Amino acid sequence: MLSKSKQLLFAKQAEIAKAIAHPLRIAIVNFLVDGEQCVCDIAEYIGSERSNVSRHLSVMLNSGLLDYRKEGLKVIYRLKCVCIVDFFECVTGVLREQAEESQKLLTALQ
Repeated sequence: MLSKSKQLLFAKQAEIAKAIAHPLRIAIVNFLVDGEQCVCDIAEYIGSERSNVSRHLSVMLNSGLLDYRKEGLKVIYRLKCVCIVDFFECVTGVLREQAEESQKLLTALQ
């Protein structure tokens, strides 16, 4: 049986997984890899309204993925959990392998 501390750890990990489980949030992570950005620049990069971006940022902040600071009227966001990029690189590698296998199968069927 799982200990209470393990259960809590897994619950927190699931919270972070949920926080990135949206294409726009993954795009935000991708954009923040290069450094801090304000909401206005994030919204422009994503091609979405600031209010929508702010809601996504809030989810990511609450999970611990991001941190922020205020600079006058601007709110500047940064990745707090930078290692999440390694996860996406791993996933991209798996997707490439799947695409290659699918292509080989298609070629074999022709």
